[in-house]
Parts: sequence; C-alpha cells; structure tokens
Amino acid sequence: MPYNIAFDLAHKPRGKIDENLTEMRDFLNSNGFMCYNYLETPITQLSLKPFDVLVFMCPDFAKISSMEMTEICNWVEEDGGGLFLLSHAGGDKGRNSNLSELSQRFGILFENDQVLDGTTNLGLENLPIITAFIPPHPISNGISSICYRSGCSLTIMGNAFSIASSNETSEPFSTPLICVSQPDKGRVCAIGSYEMFRDNVGGGFNSDEHPTLAYNIFTWLVSDYRMELRSKGEVPEVITQPVVQTNNYFSGPRETISGGNNKIDIDFSMQISKESELYELLKIFQNQINTIKTTIDKLVRSVGELDEKILEHPPELKPPKTSHANSEDILDSLLQTDKNLTELPPKPVSLKKEGNGPFIGLTKLDDEESIKFRPSDKPKKKLKKKELKAERDALESKLNSMRNLLDFIEKKYQAGSMDKKAYEKRTAQLKIDLKKTQKKLDEINDLL
Repeated sequence: MPYNIAFDLAHKPRGKIDENLTEMRDFLNSNGFMCYNYLETPITQLSLKPFDVLVFMCPDFAKISSMEMTEICNWVEEDGGGLFLLSHAGGDKGRNSNLSELSQRFGILFENDQVLDGTTNLGLENLPIITAFIPPHPISNGISSICYRSGCSLTIMGNAFSIASSNETSEPFSTPLICVSQPDKGRVCAIGSYEMFRDNVGGGFNSDEHPTLAYNIFTWLVSDYRMELRSKGEVPEVITQPVVQTNNYFSGPRETISGGNNKIDIDFSMQISKESELYELLKIFQNQINTIKTTIDKLVRSVGELDEKILEHPPELKPPKTSHANSEDILDSLLQTDKNLTELPPKPVSLKKEGNGPFIGLTKLDDEESIKFRPSDKPKKKLKKKELKAERDALESKLNSMRNLLDFIEKKYQAGSMDKKAYEKRTAQLKIDLKKTQKKLDEINDLL
C-alpha cells in the first residue's frame, strides 16, 4: 500500500504538484507514494489522519493560523506524522508568510536571507553546489552534491540538528541548509529551497541527485510509529482523489461545465469496505460542518454588532484597493474578538505651514518624541523561559563553532594553503558574525 503525501494548497504555495512539481509528483507516485492536493482549511488533526506526510511547499502571501499550527503539531507528535517545510530566498519576510512560527515549534528557523556562492555554483551565484553533508543521515545517504537553488539559510535550536551546510565559500558560510527534528512519534524536515524540486529549471528536480534526495526525505518522514499504525489497519482511507500522473495511470474525478448555468457534473465514486472507514468519514464531515457553523455564527454576531455604526456613519464609496492580505488572517482576527469597534480618535490639531497658509496634519513632534515613538520600537513577543534557554544553548553552540572555524582558517593561512585576500575576507565576516551572535547571547542572558 503506498504512503499518502498531502501537498497543502490552502496557503497559496509557490510549488504545486499539478503545475511546477509534476516531475517530482510522477517520480514519487511511481516509487511507493501517492501525492494528493490537500485543500482542507482550517487544517485539523482529524483531517490529517489519513496522510503520512504533510508538505508546505513555500506558502506565498498566506499565513498559517495558530489553531492550525496546534493541530499540525498534535498530528506530528501523537499520530506520528511527517512534516516537510520548504521556503525560498528571503524566508518569511520575502514571502510574507509565517512558516518559521510553525518550524520553531520543532527547533528550526528560516532566515530572511539568500545563500550565494560565487565560486562553487551551477553558473550563477544563487545556484550554489552543496557538498557538506555532516553528520551522516538517511536523508543524505548516497548523496554527494546538490544544487541549493534560490534558497535561504536555517538556524537550529533545541533538539533539531543540521544534516547539510553551505560551503566555506558561500555567503553565509557553513550555515545549516537542511535540518531535521524528531518530536515524540513524528518527524520533521525543513529546507530553505523549494526550487530544487521544480520542473524544467537549472538546479531543479532534473539535477542528477535530486530525485534520490526527494526519495530519501519522504521515506525518512514516514515514521516507525506510522508504519506500525498502517500494519494494524488503523490509518483511515483518503477521501479526496490523488493527482493523476501524466500517463493517466490513476483516474480521478471527471468534471464537466455546461453553458451559462455553469452546471458541474462530477463523476465521483467511493468504496467503503469497513464500518470503521464509514465512521471516520462521517466524523470528518461532522467536524467540517461544525467548524463552518461556528464560523458563520461568529461572523453574523460581529456583523450585527457593527450594523448600528454602519447605519449612523455610512462609508464613502471608494475604488477597491489591491491587497495581499490573506482572507484566513482576517477571519482569524474576527473570530478572536467579540468587541465593538472603538470610536475614531479626535481630528489632529491644525498646523501652520511657513508662508503657505493652514493645513490639517499630525501635531509636530520634537526630536525626542520622534525618537521615542518610532514604528520600529514595537513591543516584542515575550518568550518563555524554556524557549530562551533553548535559544541561548543554540547561540552558545554557534559561537563555539565559529571560534573553531576561525582557528581552522588561521591555521590554513599560516600553513600557506589560503591566500591573504580570502583569509582577510573570511576572518572579517566571521568576526562580524561572532560579534552579532555574542550580542544576541548577552541580550538573552540579561532576560534570564
């Protein structure tokens, strides 16, 4: 029986198995796996039960809600699920996503940078060839080199660890690129480059060793506990149809649209061989209906509370503005509060332009006030003591690694195996990183 892989579609991924990941999809479907488009929103532990692996292929201008993160973590830790997280150059900031909020729960962070290498690459500096796979791991078994196409670097903390790092000639250098974690019964893998699995691009899935890497990753993500559940027949069947291969080996639902009525005729059949399968199916449907009902009730309540204010102050009709805001984030904010909207603040005091008559604007702030209320001085989210200690341990480990690397570079230079220009460039960058890391460590020690 093939293992089921769910590729999330609800959070606007840049990588899609029926568009730009078809080569990887067909390869996996032919090697013991079954790829599915996963459309559930919100994501729940119950809806994930039929799947062995969940993939976030670089969410783009979309964010995972805190409730969904909790459900995903429960599925990983309790049901032995395998979670595969992929990002892109620029990390969360570049994609306006929050994948790091989910990965941090497993000790991994996507950095807002890009890994470049002007020396060892596939023709461009953003196509670095990576050869450092330490320590040995099932994922890197049989792999000698990969192309880390347009990817960001990662940072590890807690119990997570790196199994592939950037080159000494890369920027940033000797930094984690592929990280793994094994929380309770499940497994997690994170990579900062989804493009290394794309179709028809240099450094994509058609690179020599990338199919082997993909197979190793998905094989490792199927945990021992997951295989045990399958052997006992305790994994429910997947309801949605798998994505078909280009050779039409798997047949999915047929959809036809007619005329102006947009009538949809879906040829859908479902085989249920056990009473337990029917029970699981009904539970999934019931959960989805309850979620929709609760959402509608709260939205109706919120609209009712706003109705009076809307009638008193009808809004001006303005042209619609284009926005990248995610509808799920708006929905989350509505569900989290039952308060009425606060009254508008009083109009600002009129100011006088020198030589040009009055205008309406913000009251003038002196230099001291301007500094005090800078937008960048927003309060930061307070971390728990346990999280601070984990981050402190990770930073101390990073400091030790950088000091060892500095000693190693010094010895290479003294031995004459490194030229002066490369030596000065590497040591200068390393000392800057050391200073930044030490500063972060001092800030955490002050908090503790």
